[in-house]
Amino acid sequence: MSARLCLLCLLLCACASDGGERPVVVGSKKFTESVVIGEMARGLAGRGAEHRRELGGTRVLWGALLAGDIDVYPEYSGTIAQEILGGEAGTELEALASALRAKGVVMGAPLGFDNTYAIGMREQRAAALGIRTVSDLAKHPQLRFGFTSEFMDRADGWPGLSKHYGLTHADVRGLDHDLAYRGLASGSLDVTDLYSTDADIQYYGLRVLEDDRSYFPRYQALFLYRDGIDRGAIERLERLAGAIDEPTMRKLNARVKVDSESESAVAASFLKTALDVEAPATTSTRGDRLLEHTLDHLVLVAISLGAAILLAIPLGVLAARRRRLGAAILGAAGVLQTIPSLALLVFMIPLFGIGAPPAICALFLYSLLPIIRNTHAGLTSLEGPVLESATAMGLSSGARLRLVELPLASPAILAGIKTSAVINVGTATLGALIGAGGYGQPILTGIRLDDQALILEGAIPAAALALLVQWGFDLSERIFVPKGLRL
Repeated sequence: MSARLCLLCLLLCACASDGGERPVVVGSKKFTESVVIGEMARGLAGRGAEHRRELGGTRVLWGALLAGDIDVYPEYSGTIAQEILGGEAGTELEALASALRAKGVVMGAPLGFDNTYAIGMREQRAAALGIRTVSDLAKHPQLRFGFTSEFMDRADGWPGLSKHYGLTHADVRGLDHDLAYRGLASGSLDVTDLYSTDADIQYYGLRVLEDDRSYFPRYQALFLYRDGIDRGAIERLERLAGAIDEPTMRKLNARVKVDSESESAVAASFLKTALDVEAPATTSTRGDRLLEHTLDHLVLVAISLGAAILLAIPLGVLAARRRRLGAAILGAAGVLQTIPSLALLVFMIPLFGIGAPPAICALFLYSLLPIIRNTHAGLTSLEGPVLESATAMGLSSGARLRLVELPLASPAILAGIKTSAVINVGTATLGALIGAGGYGQPILTGIRLDDQALILEGAIPAAALALLVQWGFDLSERIFVPKGLRL
């Protein structure tokens, strides 16, 4: 019997490994060009390849690659040199490749174009002030700078730029890349960082300032591969090496941003034209997307909130019974609540990778405080005579808690759960930044593409779900709260 079982296991393993290659997982950053190249990589990578799009910035993608959550993503040589390797390996491609190999990462050949960082202004504003170079900015300290959050902190970003050019401007803020373009268009910002192949430069009528002191290094586009990825997949993706020049990439970006074509369709068209590769574009209806995002969002909210309820109510009871320990419990939960949500999501990536698990963990932590606090408040506010009567009836401590205290505190406890649930639904939209899906995905894409319909595709269902959750808890009050305690 055992021999037959072993034979069956071997056959199952053989069937599971049939086809040889594990499907490739491609990642991309949260800007149009990265998504387009990611779609090209998906089309070339082979059957079953998956594209985890718009996963935030460099650190998120790099961490996901090292953790094995993705197998490949498009990156730039200047970013590798300055942001990933910290300038230790210089800027030569061979030196960068050698340093990356030591970290278990394989660097592909350049794709054929540079997407260099640049500094830009509205054409009319720059012309009125006579600004043509980055050095000219030093003459106008009143200008308002708005840079992407990543550019504000990275080694080749604002700290080094301001020192290199002697820029002492005080009004400098960090914000989303796509929102910075809107800030320029509305006149609320004067200067921002650009990507040289951005279609937004033409779309918003911007002037690219000359880097007259040669601060920015070259940013040659290429692929970074996880060491261990199938060599056949690398060979297929390397067919893009040298195949995309800068004018072509700018046109591809414009087809998405200006002409409102999907990244998938643009990538498939390029692969057919340039490499004669058939890569069908992925298409989905608005109804299909709504269903997918709703299911993703419900999973994030239901699991994180359910786990929070199971832990937070006992912690609230413990906090009410043990006053000193209670202060520590409430303090710890309060500290968790003060951590910025995006930072907490990023902190979870080394522990859980990308996708739903880190988002669920972060949402779970955010859901604790309102439930713990309301449980504690509901139990500690009970009047002494009521508890004394329960004790006089001979009820044990556990029975008194179950039959008297929790029912009397149930309105406060349910109010805490309802508050956590509503906060959870809203915060879950940020999970899209680390590949968790949900209603945040169309919101992020809509902001990137300046598409109000896409933004509303995520915002309206998220708001409706929050209202539905609140209504559901109001209804549940009729079930769990004794009739005499209802408001």
